[in-house]
Amino acid sequence: MTDHKLGDGIKVDVDTLYIEQESDPDNDRYVFAYTITIQNVGDVAAKLLTRHWVIRDDNGKTQEVHGDGVVGEQPHLKPGEGFQYTSGTMLETSMGTMGGTYLMVTDSGQEFKAPIAEFLLSTPHTLH
Repeated sequence: MTDHKLGDGIKVDVDTLYIEQESDPDNDRYVFAYTITIQNVGDVAAKLLTRHWVIRDDNGKTQEVHGDGVVGEQPHLKPGEGFQYTSGTMLETSMGTMGGTYLMVTDSGQEFKAPIAEFLLSTPHTLH
């Protein structure tokens, strides 16, 4: 059973960047980097076990990504601690969204989900 109140103790901030040199718009290839900062703002230590992403492009294509940890790590965050990493994704359109959850576990073995609010992936000048 997961406890949603514990999820409130994990704060997730995202910065995105369009990677023009790796993208090829003529072939529907748009590459984005995202830097995630995970902060334990609660009062219980927790370890990140898995990630679940839902990635949507402007054509309505949806990809789901499940995996252990983030960038090969399963960070353990005590209250007040944070962890930052950068990863990337590719879309077939110049705009899309990502969001999802991290499955966390407390030191006492209680699992909970920390939400990752949906965020925008967009090439410069896509929004008017």
